[in-house]
Amino acid sequence: MGRSQETFNKKEVRNKKEKKRKDKIAKKQARNLIEKKSSLEDMMAYVDEHGNITDTPPDPTVKKKVIKAESIEIGIPKRDSLPEQDPIRKGTVTFFNDSKGFGFIKDSETQESIFVHVNNLIDEIKEDNLVIFEVEMGQKGPIAVKVKLFK
Repeated sequence: MGRSQETFNKKEVRNKKEKKRKDKIAKKQARNLIEKKSSLEDMMAYVDEHGNITDTPPDPTVKKKVIKAESIEIGIPKRDSLPEQDPIRKGTVTFFNDSKGFGFIKDSETQESIFVHVNNLIDEIKEDNLVIFEVEMGQKGPIAVKVKLFK
């Protein structure tokens, strides 16, 4: 009798291909079962009142809020709706460097720290002086101009 024409390597390759084919069929059957179970209700997503996505439908018994479309304001509020501030403000010099020529004034009303430069001074100032000034917008934020000592 003659030897078999199939070598060990050929048998291994054939077994691997057969196993791969069986795995592919099993995966396909599992996918089909999942697809049959899933329905439209399983795929639905709802948005709750806070904007979060949930899988539970909203409760129809909950009273809805009625909002008038005219009351919704889109964009930046009108300039006239903001309270007018006095252009001349009072404050205290918290820091001033004579050699570099700049410092900061703390506004007494808003407690905001405002930059001041030596070019915008009318009177000479030092730290802890009470001053009056006007505020303008500079390149990097508000700056104090027309700064003079408060008497």
